[in-house]
Amino acid sequence: MYAYIKGTVDDLFADRAIVEAAGVGYELFCSSMTLKALVKGETAKLYTHLHLAEGVQALYGFIDPEERDMFRKLLNVSRIGPKLAISVLSTLTPSDVRAAIVTDNPAAFDRVSGMGRKTAQRVILELGESIRQESVGMAPVKEDSAKPSLPTLQSEAVAALTSLGYDGLTASRAVAKIKEADTVEELITKALKSMAKG
Repeated sequence: MYAYIKGTVDDLFADRAIVEAAGVGYELFCSSMTLKALVKGETAKLYTHLHLAEGVQALYGFIDPEERDMFRKLLNVSRIGPKLAISVLSTLTPSDVRAAIVTDNPAAFDRVSGMGRKTAQRVILELGESIRQESVGMAPVKEDSAKPSLPTLQSEAVAALTSLGYDGLTASRAVAKIKEADTVEELITKALKSMAKG
């Protein structure tokens, strides 16, 4: 119904913004990351999603299309509603969510308010295939049966790094940056070097 709303930020709250466009004040529920990018009194362009459920209408606003797209993906996961999807995007960037899914790392969601480990595993399971296809440019991955696939190596590397005391999100980010490795050990070494650089 609405692709985006561009107008003046009239007011900001903990979970939403009021944007005035053409004399109408729109209440948009937003992630904390989007709210941080908004300044009261300045013009903003928010990409929108209209959510209709059980007679309730709510408009959600996002600072960029990538955040809105990830919100919509999360809504497709069973038992995830808009409140939890916003909570995910208030803690993790869309690329963090992708990294957690690609590396099969439910621990990356540990800091998300209201999300348990089972829900995190459901996100990874239900979004895994589509996110992995996006990550490799929609091309099917040809696997050499002699060596494990990169997602398998990434999953094992994240598990190893978390067992060494790194938090799940940091481990996912570091491992997801590495695009080529033949062994788990090589992947861990490259990830540790990446983290050391900062």
